[in-house]
Amino acid sequence: MPELAEVFWYAKQWDAGQGRRIRAVDLHPRKRVFRGCDTSALHDALLGTSLKKAHTHGKQMLFEFTGSHWLAVHLGMTGSLETKREPFEPGKHDHLVLHTREAALVFEDPRQFGAIRYYHDKGFPDFWKKLPPQPTDKAFTAVLVAKTLNRHARVPLKALLLDQRYFPGIGNWMADEILWQAKLPPHLLSGDATGKQARDVWRLTQKISAASLRIIGKDWSDPPKSWLMLHRWEDGGKCPRCGTLLKRETVRGRTACWCPKCQK
Repeated sequence: MPELAEVFWYAKQWDAGQGRRIRAVDLHPRKRVFRGCDTSALHDALLGTSLKKAHTHGKQMLFEFTGSHWLAVHLGMTGSLETKREPFEPGKHDHLVLHTREAALVFEDPRQFGAIRYYHDKGFPDFWKKLPPQPTDKAFTAVLVAKTLNRHARVPLKALLLDQRYFPGIGNWMADEILWQAKLPPHLLSGDATGKQARDVWRLTQKISAASLRIIGKDWSDPPKSWLMLHRWEDGGKCPRCGTLLKRETVRGRTACWCPKCQK
């Protein structure tokens, strides 16, 4: 599933539609991506509007249109956003297409794990206002992280970092990266982390999130080779810090990759 920086990059793919009038809307109203969404209202409301701005928060996207119309998008496992030149004919998996004169804004999702919602509000929709602070927000503080670790003392650090209630936007590879740079094992129970270790988790969550947005979020470039990310994907990868063979194991249902030497 796309993480914080990938979501930011995908949201930018619709920038070509900013300021352009929506001339037609194609959608597959019975598809699972529209569960809980009034597709008739979405279709009628967006016709004639223009895309004003894209907002992202963790793994969530929110597109703002003129007339106080909002489109919330979650990509899930296989969703993606892209822009196609007009004229464009939607394919089988193009479940929502917003047509402008020159560009078609396309949401594609072959396995339909994503979701689309429509809102009509003068300000941000209520669900957006209630989202927890993301790692790049000022409200994401060391105190907040320490309290979260203490509150969920029996949860392994890797599993807690994936909890979107507390670490929105952090996914599998980012959680592994945070723990590797902090030299903490993924199995360590959150309540067993020292005060310094909790602060390191906070600091590195901020640092890695910001760097990912600058690098991956800009143009999908790879992060530095000194990061764990480029070495973690396949068996046989070695720790870029000490050269030890990386270990892979399931922690609370999710694959974790770490260095058994650096992260004792």
